[in-house]
Amino acid sequence: MMKRNLLVIGLAVLLSACGFQLRGTGTTQFALTELSVSGRNAYGENVKQLIEALENNGVKVYPGAPYKLVLSREDENRRSASYTSNGRNAEYELSMTVEYEIRGAKNLLLTSNEIEVQNYYQQDSSNLIGSDQQAGQLRGELRRELIQQLVQRLSMITPEQLDQLQQTAEARAKAEAEAEEAARKVRAAQVAPQQSPIELPRQ
Repeated sequence: MMKRNLLVIGLAVLLSACGFQLRGTGTTQFALTELSVSGRNAYGENVKQLIEALENNGVKVYPGAPYKLVLSREDENRRSASYTSNGRNAEYELSMTVEYEIRGAKNLLLTSNEIEVQNYYQQDSSNLIGSDQQAGQLRGELRRELIQQLVQRLSMITPEQLDQLQQTAEARAKAEAEAEEAARKVRAAQVAPQQSPIELPRQ
């Protein structure tokens, strides 16, 4: 028994030295230390768990942060994946999708992307309560996986990258504003009434 325990401990140390971490353990090193987080469902589980995960990794989350993470869309879908011999659903695929944006100064969009996770569960027509419980458990696992992937992506973003994206977004916004102003002037010139010369009565 002693040898077995020593073997397990030695294996764990070896895996740790190789950079291996058990899923859901440890912390992620963040270059971005301040962030604002919001979403369409500001009090939903995704926002709540995301804020908790960020704070656990040393990120200060508050409304006035220089950069804002927005969960712009959150979807959950279920579809039939297989059927029994009598045509009843036997297996369902449950999927969750989150679209997110990072916005900077002047609320300019810096970058956007989406994450989707999915898995399957069995539908037992003779035990609907048990099937519902299984679906609920899977829903929780998918949400944790979704947040974990999003946190991992955020950990790879640096303030320098966001500063560069901010400069690009500001230059693009300026060019669009100038183009719109030029177009407005052209439209105004086209609709302006043409002045005809005034003819004075002959004496």
